[in-house]
Amino acid sequence: MAYDEELAYRIREVLGREPDLAEKAMFGGLGFMLGGRMAVAAGSKGVLMVRIDPADGEDLVDGDLVRFVEMRGREMRGWIDVHPEAIDTDEQLAAFVGRGAAYVRSLSDA
Repeated sequence: MAYDEELAYRIREVLGREPDLAEKAMFGGLGFMLGGRMAVAAGSKGVLMVRIDPADGEDLVDGDLVRFVEMRGREMRGWIDVHPEAIDTDEQLAAFVGRGAAYVRSLSDA
């Protein structure tokens, strides 16, 4: 299934000035890489996948609009899916995209 092109455009608006930004098709979506690490991805139907610090997951997940990514029946504690209703505004989207970018950047500092 193809990724949501409008969401990809909105992500580009947020990340456009990030150094080392690259886009890569993966997991049926379009991943946005910073320094070779995926920070966020535009999925199908407007769902945003965000890389997070696993320690922050429980505080972010509400079980409805923000959920842990599930792959092969297993929750991926370092990733969340954010449904379109939670990123309606540019400010909401920027907050989630910024969280993913900041976490990936913190990994480069380690």
